[in-house]
Amino acid sequence: MGIGRRIVVSQTTLWIVVVVAAIGAYLLKLAGLSLPPQAMERPLIRRVVDLIPAALLAALVAVNALTTEGELIVDFRLVALAAAALALGLRAPFIVVLMVAGGVGALGYLVAS
Repeated sequence: MGIGRRIVVSQTTLWIVVVVAAIGAYLLKLAGLSLPPQAMERPLIRRVVDLIPAALLAALVAVNALTTEGELIVDFRLVALAAAALALGLRAPFIVVLMVAGGVGALGYLVAS
């Protein structure tokens, strides 16, 4: 059992949260498009903007690979992630990276079962 607790909300509250999040995402995108071109020409800003998607993706992968129900878990998923990182380090094509990670993950799942 995780350390968190289950929160029950009504459907109306859930839809309000979804709509507010959608409006917030739209306004954030609009703010980015409204920046003057001179702001994006600065080297530091350009570098940060280029790295943000990779950092967010890495954070999502880490959370999904290392947690289950809010608890830190080290299992076969970490081995599959390491195999994918090794394949990327060896400059394998992306489809090969996916197949290596999937194969190692499946093998780890079979061994752990």
